[in-house]
Amino acid sequence: MNILMHLHACQSGQVLPLLPAGVPLDGHMAGHGLMAPEQWALPTLTVGTTLCGACGTALLKVTSRAWLAMPVCQGGAAQACVIDSMHPAAHCLLLTALTDLPEGPLELTPRKDGHSLAWVTLSDKGSRGMRQDLSGPAIAEAVAAAMPLCHSQGFVLPDEPVQLRALLTELALSHGYDIICTTGGTGLSQRDITPQVTEALLDASLPGFSQAMIAASMAKTPHAIISRAAAGILGQSIIINLPGSRKAVVENLAAVLPALPHALSKLQGDMDDCGG
Repeated sequence: MNILMHLHACQSGQVLPLLPAGVPLDGHMAGHGLMAPEQWALPTLTVGTTLCGACGTALLKVTSRAWLAMPVCQGGAAQACVIDSMHPAAHCLLLTALTDLPEGPLELTPRKDGHSLAWVTLSDKGSRGMRQDLSGPAIAEAVAAAMPLCHSQGFVLPDEPVQLRALLTELALSHGYDIICTTGGTGLSQRDITPQVTEALLDASLPGFSQAMIAASMAKTPHAIISRAAAGILGQSIIINLPGSRKAVVENLAAVLPALPHALSKLQGDMDDCGG
């Protein structure tokens, strides 16, 4: 289904929200506006989806979502538009311009080519800027080498269960990332909380992923036997816990990446028989 929008003039790389139909686009809030109220239920578009023009060129990409307070016009006068705390906020798509765009109406077609990846590094020191994150970028490199990605984004958190629980839930159920990989927090120290937080959220576990990763690591070091890394599904996302070191990240991903595209395909609706 195409989306009829009124574009706000923007430059390549600029991020603006997609606002509900009827929200004033006159300077009280910068953003692109939907032009048909019934389409507001449509943009449950997941991160990585592009919006393409008539010639098929990708013009905008969904890169996040955010709750935004909406301006309300009182008496119909533009000067009287205010943010009303009693008016419901809207859960808006955030769109990144892929090229310079002029203002005006445009009909756009959603398209998603490839998978979206979020990587989450758990590190108290890393979250304070005291340690360079090498493991998170290694996840992005390894996954991108194994399958086409339409979007990749990293996050760094302290080893805090409340923050990790909130982020994993948002990435899977709100943003709709296909693949969510964590790195760090899979060991036995008191601050290693990643597996128990992940397992409590999962709709179903993927024990084969965990077993394959441990087997691959055991071929390198006997210490791999203490890993508690979990893997499973939440919504339409696959979440994989990985160790904290760059070397272990690469080794563990190599064990599961060959099966990941097929697993995502089945999770997201492929009804073909697995046996061909």
